[in-house]
Amino acid sequence: MAAKSERIAPVADQAISVTDLFTIGVGPSSSHTVGPMRAAKDFAERAVAPGAVIRVRCELFGSLALTGLGHATDVAILLGLAGETPETVDPDQIPAKAAAIRADKALPLDGGTAIPFDEATDLLFLRGKFLAGHANAMRFTAFRADGGEEQATYFSIGGGAILREGDPVCSANVALRHPFSSAAELLAIGEAAGLSIGEVVAANEEAWRSPGETDAFLAKVRAAMLACIARGLKGEGVLPGGLNVRRRAKAVHDALVQRGPRVDPSTVFEWVSLWALAVNEENAAGGRVVTAPTNGAAGVLPAVLNYYEVFVPGATAAGSRLFLLTASAIGFLYKKRASISAAEMGCQGEVGVACSMAAAGLAAALGASNAQIENAAEIGMEHNLGLTCDPIGGLVQVPCIERNTMGAIKAINAAYLALHGDGRHVVSLDAVIETMRQTGVDMRSKYKETSLGGLAVNVVEC
Repeated sequence: MAAKSERIAPVADQAISVTDLFTIGVGPSSSHTVGPMRAAKDFAERAVAPGAVIRVRCELFGSLALTGLGHATDVAILLGLAGETPETVDPDQIPAKAAAIRADKALPLDGGTAIPFDEATDLLFLRGKFLAGHANAMRFTAFRADGGEEQATYFSIGGGAILREGDPVCSANVALRHPFSSAAELLAIGEAAGLSIGEVVAANEEAWRSPGETDAFLAKVRAAMLACIARGLKGEGVLPGGLNVRRRAKAVHDALVQRGPRVDPSTVFEWVSLWALAVNEENAAGGRVVTAPTNGAAGVLPAVLNYYEVFVPGATAAGSRLFLLTASAIGFLYKKRASISAAEMGCQGEVGVACSMAAAGLAAALGASNAQIENAAEIGMEHNLGLTCDPIGGLVQVPCIERNTMGAIKAINAAYLALHGDGRHVVSLDAVIETMRQTGVDMRSKYKETSLGGLAVNVVEC
């Protein structure tokens, strides 16, 4: 295999919004499904503008090529080129839409005129080839009637975010009230301004929209998270992909309900684990989820948020809002200083980051100081360092689904450990983020979402 590509360097001064970190899309993967669908949609829009496209081709590289079939990247490309977006496509209609394109060997480019499309020649999985820039790369080519061609390369850089080669990495200049690029800066701002971490984020969001609009967005995110739990608790049957993994959340839920009220040490972690399980089974089935910060780690934050609302006496809507704002601040730091892409960092960059975010969010909702919040986030990551991404069959199922249950429980543990202290600790959040980054760089490619090592090769597929 070719050597892994050099990654797009993190940009510490990039302005990131909560709307960038939390997006509502479809499963099973933010980087392999949501990102490619967005890239294909963007290319289709650009290609049809001049008119007269007679054919399009997509070439997939790196992790997208190696595990794309298991992550439904092929379906995402088909639907994106046909004009669908992760935010608006009906998950229940995805199989039928993809089947129609395949049966007709034609797709309506950006929802318009149908053009011939044969996956055998027009959607190529170039396994073993990486492009400079990022391990998740795709190249689109549009062929025109006059013989001209238009080509563009996109990178799916984690959490559903995409970058078109040649475009600036930084967002447009946005004047944040309290810009920060490290946890140390964030803590200093909070102390100087007399603000909690969540309040710092809320103030910064005013650079994009009114406080009311931000509150409405966060309420929408919360509702989508809890709705995903509810749907996951009802789902039954075998997950798609060929591993014959059965959905367990409904059976576990029914057993817990039948058992009735019970006070013992297992009650809380059984319910929290169930909620995370429900979300990630729904994600694996291609359902509607919130990238938080990715689809592969989508169950951690909803499960911990639901823990706060169900098990913490006196939980409030304001507390849930603070949970999400605070968690987003921690997510910003990982995006700025490292990566949330498993293809670059391994699963420490997905479930590990989600655990760190959820720990901080819960600590804030429980009344922690900024120093305790930073400590909670650090603990959440410190005990996920080195976590590999080696999905069996390239599917976001084993070990991904159960791994979210572990991340949620760790996050709650980290929050309470931090609350028992005064915020002083040996390892800073900045140090643990840098350690995660270095570990990700040093980690061999076969352990970073390529399904070429670990469980992916040591477990015989069903």
